[in-house]
Amino acid sequence: MRAAARLLAAVKPAQHLEPGAPTGLTGLFTHPSPRSTLLYHYTSTLDKLKQVPASSVYRQSTEALTRHRLHIVEQSKPAGWDQWQEKIRRQLSDDPGLATSIEHADGQTTLILPSEQQVDERSKAAEWDGEVARPFPEGIRSYKERLPHVKAMKGDANYSPQRVIAQVKFDPEPQFTTDAISDLESKLGAGLIEEVIAVAEGEHKLVDTMVKSKVWEALEESAPEGQWSYFERATHTSTQKP
Repeated sequence: MRAAARLLAAVKPAQHLEPGAPTGLTGLFTHPSPRSTLLYHYTSTLDKLKQVPASSVYRQSTEALTRHRLHIVEQSKPAGWDQWQEKIRRQLSDDPGLATSIEHADGQTTLILPSEQQVDERSKAAEWDGEVARPFPEGIRSYKERLPHVKAMKGDANYSPQRVIAQVKFDPEPQFTTDAISDLESKLGAGLIEEVIAVAEGEHKLVDTMVKSKVWEALEESAPEGQWSYFERATHTSTQKP
């Protein structure tokens, strides 16, 4: 039903989904880079979960689901993915700090590029988030005002005027075909790929909150005996005398 909603939302059928196009769900638009986004959030979540004790039920359940979905995403690649990654590596040979490197369990490495500067006006990212732009004074800066920026540039080993002026232009991430994305969504079993991404982003943020709250520690005040007993399923059968 949800996959059909995506197809019905398209103006005309196409082999690939158009980034920023409606998915058929209100407020949800086609994601431009679903695979690299999921790889980033899943691997980052697993890395942060290492701060939680292995005995924690929260860590065990979250790791199990995240590893399962990560494996599915790793096994699904759009056509031209490996060639695109190789081209990115060549472009980053002089400046590897422009991308995030992700190490997989099989020893392979994936490069995750920073989010695009240009945002589709139809996407949610284009909405105003309420932030007010700070005024920037005009005119020549004094030595004191320039000093923090000078120190930052000197502390960057990869800094060069050419690097600041000439920005590297990367090709967009290869897109899944409509059939491939439908197959991936079926394997994940959690709705559209954009819904899966929203859940992955939320879980990634939630780990920080859980670690900060130390949810694995005992409560300051123990719950009364039988507090959660009504959630248990009764397995015994009562016997009555005739």
